[in-house]
Amino acid sequence: MSTDIQMEKKKIHPYQFYLWAGLGSIVMMFAGLTSAYIVKKSQASWLEFELPNVFVVSTVVILISSFTIQMAVKKQKEQQENQYRGFLAVTAILGLVFIILQIQGFKTLEGNSIALTGARSNSAASFLFVITGLHLLHVLGGVIALVWISVRVFSSKNNINNDLPVKLISNYWHFVDILWVYLFVFLHWVG
Repeated sequence: MSTDIQMEKKKIHPYQFYLWAGLGSIVMMFAGLTSAYIVKKSQASWLEFELPNVFVVSTVVILISSFTIQMAVKKQKEQQENQYRGFLAVTAILGLVFIILQIQGFKTLEGNSIALTGARSNSAASFLFVITGLHLLHVLGGVIALVWISVRVFSSKNNINNDLPVKLISNYWHFVDILWVYLFVFLHWVG
């Protein structure tokens, strides 16, 4: 009997498998986009510009959110429901702050006469907009998932015992954090 239980514990949950498969496809998408960026950068019409400092601040915010989601996982394991809820909420708020800061970065670029879209845009700015915009959509998806998990946790006492949702969102959130760090370094030094 104990070997059956051990085998059951070693199996990956189907949702976890779906998450990893989805993350793999996201990696491929961003690998393709950054590769296209490198190829396009060699063209003569490429516009060189610096990223606004607000992107540095947004990077710090998303790194802090990685800590808060990990604390949520820890508090869920320790069955500290109020702290678990609090860290989930703080992570969602930090995700929203990240999104707002990114949008502010886009506005700063536009204010510096660097059009991200339209007839006045340059492919460098458009690539920046597409790459960071797609990342923003993934962060927004994570924020929505955090809010959904928080609502479920706040509405029922039994959900504190189910660790699958927080494990899934934690893995996803760490992924979008790492992805942003990669994109920031890529755009800052390669771009």
